[in-house]
Amino acid sequence: MEHLNLENFKSEVHRTLISKLDLEKLSRVNSNQARQAVSSIISEIISDRRVPLSFDEQEKIQTDLLDEVFGLGPLEPLLKDQKISDILVNDKDHVFIERGGILTRADASFRDDRHLLQIIDRIVSRVGRRVDESSPMVDARLPDGSRVNAIIPPLALDGPSLSIRRFGTGPLAANQLVQLKSISAEMMELLSSAVRARLSILISGGTGAGKTTFLNILSQYIPQNERIITIEDAAELQLAQENIVRLETRPPNVEGQGAIRQRQLLINCLRMRPDRIVIGECRGEEAFDMLQAMNTGHEGSMTTIHANTARDALSRLESMVAMTNLNLPEKTVRQQISSAITIVVQCTRLSDGSRKCVSIHEVTGMEENVISMQEIFSFQKKGIGPNGKVLGVFKPSGIRPRFLEQLRTAGIFLPPSLFERVTEVN
Repeated sequence: MEHLNLENFKSEVHRTLISKLDLEKLSRVNSNQARQAVSSIISEIISDRRVPLSFDEQEKIQTDLLDEVFGLGPLEPLLKDQKISDILVNDKDHVFIERGGILTRADASFRDDRHLLQIIDRIVSRVGRRVDESSPMVDARLPDGSRVNAIIPPLALDGPSLSIRRFGTGPLAANQLVQLKSISAEMMELLSSAVRARLSILISGGTGAGKTTFLNILSQYIPQNERIITIEDAAELQLAQENIVRLETRPPNVEGQGAIRQRQLLINCLRMRPDRIVIGECRGEEAFDMLQAMNTGHEGSMTTIHANTARDALSRLESMVAMTNLNLPEKTVRQQISSAITIVVQCTRLSDGSRKCVSIHEVTGMEENVISMQEIFSFQKKGIGPNGKVLGVFKPSGIRPRFLEQLRTAGIFLPPSLFERVTEVN
């Protein structure tokens, strides 16, 4: 049967199926029984039509319709593929996926805009959100922790658009990151020691550079006896510790009231006796309260920020503090930043799709009116290999960080050779 005819036939079977289903009764039955019952009805409908179908075609119609009733329709097979990290629906006919850091077009489409809108509605209604003309943008979360953003007409000109950012089923281990050559063993040892010694770390990078993944990995080194509070816009962090409280912001309701921002959660979190505060992403006026917290007994806190270099990350932080409208002198803000943050880690996604930690900077203080920094490690690109992979070296700068004294005070001693070894990436 031709593709078009098969799609038409599937739509016909779907309409008949919906007319026969008692959805309310179905919701009271456990999912396995419900799937079996619906599967039987689909088989009956197909046999009643007496259309010559191969076994594979019948199987495909059955699977697609079960996904339609119980899952997320055409997205369901993509969500089952663990190697896919991003699913990007530009419109009903154009679906792209990211696998291994490379974007490709997926063999998936929706019947029409209404079909895509139904799937978006199904996703957002599960987490108590809504999307319609009065509220045409929404952030939501799938049960597996994936982050979803949807935007619909009139804001999206070519029809509804959907972006799903996937996160692994569990946090990566630090040695996996070293094996993937995203960071050298020496850099990882330095950063893990800094976390244990309660040094505050800022992770900087662009979209999709692996900042959240890196934050997850570093958080594994926080001792089990410390109380952690995480604050996020959309819960992505997967911390393994037991003593943890997870907080998430809330968007405004239909009347535009009731929004809870990161800054309010951060102020509240300070009353919850945290040892460490982990902010998923610092993007607004909460930057000021975060710096205050780091400077008043919550050392060892961590956050991520969107920036292209370590120096840009500190400038962005300064701009965010300005959003509080407190009219603080420039020098005072920079002093706050230099005393609060010890390490800035820069993450980047390279041309071959790989994510790498490309630099580790230490914030050393103030020189007149400027925050002074020194680079401890960097990734130096050497070229592109025959397989398209980026070649380069993780290289120490030869400078010993000033915070080594703080590490020694915490009982952590790093060998001098750590700041001499070069690691090849090929």
